[in-house]
Amino acid sequence: MPSVSSVEEASAALASAHREGRTVRLGEDLTAHGLNRILEHDPGDLTCTVEAGVRLSELLAALAAAGQRLSLDPPGDPTIGALLALNLSGPLRHRFGAPRDLVLGVTVVLGDGTVANAGGKVVKNVAGYDLARLVCGSEGRLAFIVRASFRLHPLPKAARTLVVETEDPALVVSRLLRAQLQPSALDVLHPGRVAVLFEGSPRAVEAQLAQAVSLVGGNESAGEIWDEVRARQAAATSRIRFPPGDLAGALPSLHEAVIRPASGVAYGLARIQDDTPPDVRRLFDAIRAQLDPAGVLT
Repeated sequence: MPSVSSVEEASAALASAHREGRTVRLGEDLTAHGLNRILEHDPGDLTCTVEAGVRLSELLAALAAAGQRLSLDPPGDPTIGALLALNLSGPLRHRFGAPRDLVLGVTVVLGDGTVANAGGKVVKNVAGYDLARLVCGSEGRLAFIVRASFRLHPLPKAARTLVVETEDPALVVSRLLRAQLQPSALDVLHPGRVAVLFEGSPRAVEAQLAQAVSLVGGNESAGEIWDEVRARQAAATSRIRFPPGDLAGALPSLHEAVIRPASGVAYGLARIQDDTPPDVRRLFDAIRAQLDPAGVLT
């Protein structure tokens, strides 16, 4: 599998494909495995810039040495490029969002070999597009991501998990979301359980855990349930969207699933399906026609 180790190599590879009328499938015909450096970490500004071939685990280990983290915890150990291209997230999405919420800027190579920068820590934008967010979830069909800058968070000093066994998860979630609580993660393991993660200072976490127990009951867990959540998410064959906050309306259509109520997304074992709305698909195609009119990236 051809890999590039510099922005110049990536530009040359795509420029050649453009001239020759070839298509390129990113991740198969061309990879960023050789782009594996952490270029900058500014602890004072809580930012970092990394190349797209860096594994998430490598970045987290490097940031942890400074007491910081990139608050993304998807299943597996994706590269930064895959993290953005697939907009991957895990339980921490409840509080910190998906990659598009944490990315500050990107450097990408377009289908004709043009190198483009967008967002923070860069000086040039392209055609008025917010490329840093636009490439999140683009699945390699708009541009080849070669580096990215992110907003970071301090590592929490304490973390505790509450698991509530219930036949009415919508009621449990509703009570938790209405309370003055700030969980870092709140997932429904349907059917039967709700998992809540509290992070912060030991005193604040203790207080929030106690308040949650008084509202919905449950028992404290050592935290292994989050490994189960990510494993079930990784095994899912479908992703179903629903209006955030309308868990009660979504549950009747779900059999077994990991559900993020505040994000309005459920990962289950139903038939594989494309949940992209038609108007969004049309908009994506229009943007792609501007960024890659020759259709090099497939």
